[in-house]
Amino acid sequence: MAKKAKKRKYSKGAAKKVSRAMKKRKSGTLRSGRSGKKVKSRKQAVAIGLSEARKRGAKVPKKKK
Repeated sequence: MAKKAKKRKYSKGAAKKVSRAMKKRKSGTLRSGRSGKKVKSRKQAVAIGLSEARKRGAKVPKKKK
């Protein structure tokens, strides 16, 4: 039997947004929403990137509740 092709969970556009957010975090220019505080956490940077991707309509799974 042939292997089934895996579907992408995240689109390429979403990956670009996340990598952009990670680069901004590294350079120290990534800031969080309302408070505008500098983001230091890697997890938070990923969350911001995915949030931006969702706003753009990229293929990203729904938020876990």
